[in-house]
Amino acid sequence: MHRLIKKYRKFQLTLSPQQNLLYGFLSYTFMGWLLLCVPFVHKQAVSALDSLFIATSAISTTGLATVSVVDTYNWLGQFIVMTLFQIGGIGYMTFTSFVLLSKKNPLSHWHQRVLNAEFAMPKGFDIRDFLKSIIIFTVVIETIGALCFYIAFIKAGVEPNFAVWSSIYHSVSAFCTAGFGLYNDSFEQFAGNTFLNILISVLAICGSLGFIVVTDFWNRLSGKTKAITFTTKTIFGVTILLLVLGTVMIYYFEPSISHLEEDQLMVSFFQSMTALTTVGFNTVPIGNFCLGVLLVTTFLMYVGASPSGTGGGMKSTTLTALVAIMWNRIRNHKQVTFFGRVIPLERLYVATSVFMLYAMVLFFSTLLLALTEDFPLHQILFETTSAIGTVGLSTGITGGLTSWGKVVIIFTMFVGRLGVLTFGLAILARKSEITTRAGEADLAV
Repeated sequence: MHRLIKKYRKFQLTLSPQQNLLYGFLSYTFMGWLLLCVPFVHKQAVSALDSLFIATSAISTTGLATVSVVDTYNWLGQFIVMTLFQIGGIGYMTFTSFVLLSKKNPLSHWHQRVLNAEFAMPKGFDIRDFLKSIIIFTVVIETIGALCFYIAFIKAGVEPNFAVWSSIYHSVSAFCTAGFGLYNDSFEQFAGNTFLNILISVLAICGSLGFIVVTDFWNRLSGKTKAITFTTKTIFGVTILLLVLGTVMIYYFEPSISHLEEDQLMVSFFQSMTALTTVGFNTVPIGNFCLGVLLVTTFLMYVGASPSGTGGGMKSTTLTALVAIMWNRIRNHKQVTFFGRVIPLERLYVATSVFMLYAMVLFFSTLLLALTEDFPLHQILFETTSAIGTVGLSTGITGGLTSWGKVVIIFTMFVGRLGVLTFGLAILARKSEITTRAGEADLAV
């Protein structure tokens, strides 16, 4: 056994950081799949392909499901699913690296390379402080979230014993923007519950804003830095803008929620929030949305959350870089600037490459599903966008996918989890670091 471990470690050292991430997430997915295939974690029979779908959806923090998790798996099976999306949310290397730091052991050069590949960070961030902020913030937020969920569920009349497990499960799921729940209608039965709506929104936004923002604010409050970084300011600005725009569009143009009256604004915000943060919960049936609002929701899912957070999608900073390129091009500027700050050329390369990668995978996934499935094109496009953005929202076609359709979505979800973190950073890996010149402000993409 010792020899095998030694050989495996040597094998890891021969891989690039991006390859280590690929094999790491594959191994977690494979182990989760095997555990979910064991009969004693089942309440009812489930196929191996459906278990693979659930395992991949969990490790990618997507939330799409071909079978009901609560009806198919017992408590142990549900715990396995929760463990997978907890790992997927905070990152493949985060926990083991934090253990090493806790034991006062220095991170090896290999650890640091893989971590730098897994998390997009602006120049100047210390990886040790970053790891500590991830673990501490995650534990604190999820604990507070679980306590608040318990209070909310008890007030809503949920049975106390189930409320305990449900609170823990949904707190982790919301913060990790995983979208897995223990209610088959997601949170539709709680559409008018203001406390639960706010709680889920706070947890999801905290996770989706990213650990860059958390670390940045901590460093500022502790006096380690004197100002908030350009990346954090950009993340906040773009997130607020898209949340407001999404809420306004749903509120004024979605006829299926017009009867909700007092709850209409809350429902509109929640659906905008769940798409942008990629948390994947819904309080009204998404399949009832009109085509225009479905298109707006698709755009929000495509953009997604922020870099180095628990959410998926193309990332808000990538959208910022693309808009900056377009705006400066039509104004015939030689440099690409955003609010007076010059964005490094290397980051612009990453942004355009990530955009093309997502567009290509989305196109081919949609094409394959269009060839294998008997659903309208707008539902297929919504499903594949939800998969690559690791969102988990669906118009209701997930359970009706054919075996080939499930395979396509499994691949798309996995690429979505690795996309910007592996394929995008593979371009940056050609250089030892991002170089910024005088007057440039680094923007994590």
